[in-house]
Amino acid sequence: MIFGNNHLTLLHRPSSYTLSFHAEPALDLVDKTGSNGLLKVHYAKAWSATREKTSSSIKEVVKPFDWSYTTSYKGTESPGTNGQTLQQDKNARIPLELLQRRDPILFADEVVLYESELDDNGVSVLSVKVRVMEARMLVLCRFFLRLDNVLVRVRDTRVYVDFEEERVVREYTAREGEFNEVKKKLYMEGLMPDQITIAFRDANQLAHLLPVVEQEVESVCLKGTGVASPQEGR
Repeated sequence: MIFGNNHLTLLHRPSSYTLSFHAEPALDLVDKTGSNGLLKVHYAKAWSATREKTSSSIKEVVKPFDWSYTTSYKGTESPGTNGQTLQQDKNARIPLELLQRRDPILFADEVVLYESELDDNGVSVLSVKVRVMEARMLVLCRFFLRLDNVLVRVRDTRVYVDFEEERVVREYTAREGEFNEVKKKLYMEGLMPDQITIAFRDANQLAHLLPVVEQEVESVCLKGTGVASPQEGR
């Protein structure tokens, strides 16, 4: 299911810099050839063995694309009037201590960009959340994949905006782990079987259990980058 009209767009008016999140460019990053290796459902091996015994003349047909719809989408960036774009910044970080403060939330929302139940073999969903406070804003674009009895994958893009400094920090973190390993960790946390079933539907309960396989931090400062009007130039 593609929710093509859903989107989140951040606009810095003085410089016209934008960072937006849409379904179409996210899906465009999905592997279309299967060159990165195709995931298989947990019963694929047993099914193939049975088929070989009954229909040895039938050749295997594989969908020539990543049917899990995994994407590394981090948003669509449009440079400011002076060409400002996000650049890799090893020293940049998202100040969690500020985000954990009990500042009043002025606006919060969530939109789903696309979602699939993978033919009843799990879930694949890309969504975007935004939370706006008086001095700062946080965006979370999250891809969550649960392929039952095979794999769990979470790819998070967090965008932090400091309104006073007019600074944007984007942090991308990819995590993934085997389904059974995640299940063991949930048992170790003391969850009962019914609680584990519920946990596997919630990426928030699984993300911290998954090993990090990729991480990248970028930043851009937009302060003072706007085009001055005639009155402002005087």
